[in-house]
Amino acid sequence: MKEILETIIFNLVDNKDAVEIKEVDGEKSIIFEVKVAETDMGKIIGRQGRLARSIRTVMKSVAGKEHKKVSVEFIG
Repeated sequence: MKEILETIIFNLVDNKDAVEIKEVDGEKSIIFEVKVAETDMGKIIGRQGRLARSIRTVMKSVAGKEHKKVSVEFIG
């Protein structure tokens, strides 16, 4: 699941070296903390948060197949 998130994030940002994705794993839930450069934060969030919402939707769909709940947090 982390690989899918990495693929999405790396294709959106300019500064690929500043991308950090931390995975906090629980019994039935996973939290991904995505940290990108300040200049790339706008590209990740999108207008009115649409892109961030779309990323979360894709990840929830993937997690549903594994019977887990997922949360994606964007850290500046």
